[in-house]
Formats: sequence, structure tokens, C-alpha cells
Amino acid sequence: MTEQEIRDTVLRALRNVAPEIDPATLSPGVPLREQVDIDSVDYLRVLVELNEKVGVDIPEADYARIATIDQLVAYLVGRTGTARAGPPAG
Repeated sequence: MTEQEIRDTVLRALRNVAPEIDPATLSPGVPLREQVDIDSVDYLRVLVELNEKVGVDIPEADYARIATIDQLVAYLVGRTGTARAGPPAG
């Protein structure tokens, strides 16, 4: 799975739990709970879906480290061994 595929999977999981979310309006560096109305149960449902789709178990001790989309993507990239996208070769 590429970094972009992981990002797309994160956004899909958010939409599956909260269909009213428009991914185009989300700021990737701002905590999700400040941007959308999801409670801790909904967020847990997002993490469970990500576990099923990406195959990464996220322990509760790590929840504070993954408050934003960017943090969540970076966490999943790190746990899956996916190479992070860098600047284009030139």
C-alpha cells in the first residue's frame, strides 16, 4: 500500500463512520475532533476499520499520537513499512 492509498483509506474510514464529512474541507494538520463532530466511540470505529483495511493494530496508548490525518497517515506508514512520498526526483 502506498502512502496515498493509506491516506485515501483513512478518509474513506472517516466517511464510513461519519458520512457527513467532506474530506475536501479537512485540514490534514488540525486535530480531527476539532474539525468534525465525532466522539470517542466513532473514532474507535475508524481505527477498527483501519485495522481491518491496513492490517495495523493501533494500541490505545498510541491514540494521543494520531489526532490529525497527517499523524494517522504517518503512523500507519511507519507501521506498515511503506516508503514515504518525497519530492520528485530531478
